[in-house]
Amino acid sequence: MRMRWLWILPLAVAATIVWLSGQSHYPGGIHLPPPLDKVVHASVFGFLAWAVDLALRHNRPDLPMYRRHLLVFGMVALFGAADEWHQSFVPGRACEFGDWVADALGGGLGLLAGSVHMLFTRRLAALSWWRGTTRRSDPTRDLILVADPHWAAELTGLEAATARFPEADWLFLGDVFDVWVGMPGMETAAQGAFLHWVRDRRTAGRWVGLWLGNREYFLERHANGFDLMGEGIGGRLEGEALAWEHGDLINTADRQYRLWNLVSRSGPLWLLFRWMPGSTAHRVSAWMERKLRTTNSTYKLAFPREAFRLAAKAHPGTTFLTGHFHTHEVEANGIALPWAHEGRFMVWRSGKVDPL
Repeated sequence: MRMRWLWILPLAVAATIVWLSGQSHYPGGIHLPPPLDKVVHASVFGFLAWAVDLALRHNRPDLPMYRRHLLVFGMVALFGAADEWHQSFVPGRACEFGDWVADALGGGLGLLAGSVHMLFTRRLAALSWWRGTTRRSDPTRDLILVADPHWAAELTGLEAATARFPEADWLFLGDVFDVWVGMPGMETAAQGAFLHWVRDRRTAGRWVGLWLGNREYFLERHANGFDLMGEGIGGRLEGEALAWEHGDLINTADRQYRLWNLVSRSGPLWLLFRWMPGSTAHRVSAWMERKLRTTNSTYKLAFPREAFRLAAKAHPGTTFLTGHFHTHEVEANGIALPWAHEGRFMVWRSGKVDPL
């Protein structure tokens, strides 16, 4: 649900900044000596960035967090530059480059401060996004569930399942490939073949959804190729008692992964990939795949049963699904799907989840 009234807060902050910068002196004769003036600049613009991000998040749920943050940072930095230029026309005020640096730095720190809670809690709406439709045209169709196939060069099991169940819809719950970075020049032939398969299924009138996992990065440029694409928490189907997420964010105790998740999906890393030569990007992608395979084994080997149960109970009246754990587990109304290795797929049929 969109909450346009949230724009009142950043607009009020921006109006206050413009009014103050138009005064020859701060109200009450307040004088802020260096570096206190820079601290105040950074604090005010940090609050402005946080307020703009809050309003955008509640009104543009289709924007991945890194794009939203880059947009907010650009808006705040541009506003800070315009404000400094405005002050150059006010008697008694000066346009200082250091003030603009403080404004921009404050904007970045405000966005950072607004993300810290995601290292510790399940309040993860700020990093979640989705595009497309959450309603299937025919909910009585089989919905084939594919969690963690970790494909490399071959799409194991996909062709056989398609031939056997040509009428079925499809939902992929993340980690479709060992690593999938959605940058031009970084995608593989197998990933291109998968996207071609998706086009064929949709042309045939089948619903195909992809919910991103911890091995997919910056794929939103392909969102229009799917009926639904999303990331984070909050996956669901309207009119069906089915909810899901990939599962990598279930365990709040795994702060090492939470930090990696925020950093690896951040605006600075996206810019780095965009500017990186293709050969270097491929090497980095291979390095990421190796690191993801071997790091944090303590949390990967132990199924977080209590955290999983609590996450499932937050979706009462539904069947709550995850992948990620590579093991078939059932807790309360939650089901962790088995690893889709060698074509081991599942199916949502008549309100139940069964092996395909």
